[in-house]
Amino acid sequence: MDELLREMEAYARAHETPILTAAARPVFLRTVREASPRRILELGTAIGYSAILALREMPDAEIVTIERDLSLAETARSFLCRAGFEARAAVLVGAAEEILPTLSGRFGFVFIDAAKSRYPDFWRGVQPLLAPRAVVAADNVLFRGLVEGEGSEAWPKHSYRTMVLRLREYLRLVRSAPGFRTEVFPEGDGMAVSRRME
Repeated sequence: MDELLREMEAYARAHETPILTAAARPVFLRTVREASPRRILELGTAIGYSAILALREMPDAEIVTIERDLSLAETARSFLCRAGFEARAAVLVGAAEEILPTLSGRFGFVFIDAAKSRYPDFWRGVQPLLAPRAVVAADNVLFRGLVEGEGSEAWPKHSYRTMVLRLREYLRLVRSAPGFRTEVFPEGDGMAVSRRME
């Protein structure tokens, strides 16, 4: 399994595909362990790296993972199959905001690592799917230090300004959400972990 993960890391570097960073990995794995989910929902499959990490950590869990890019989804399916997880992983292709309303059942752990400007929408979209005491983790919430850093005059691109404003909105949402307790871990590019307390 470690050899496959190293291969995936090399693939991600070669194809410039973002995956969970080495710095963020311990926070992710610790959060998965603490959530101890039977069902996992992931928004943003990429090549399936974090899905494989989660399934390896939770041998009895299943994952539903959503990826809008067909080529990435097919690559993820290939890696998940090689990891022996094809029976425990459903890779759905399409926009998360369109797929979420079609899902049923409850999830004990949700990992958000898709379009950063859609994080507030994703947060709202997963609420009906959360199990009691579910955990929602969102990666890259500090986005290169810009989210809780300097003002917009320092941002080089309009696309960054939009992304940063939406990430700030996400953090406001999760920090003020009734029934949730949220911690933001600075490792990697920042991961927000929101725990449902009821």
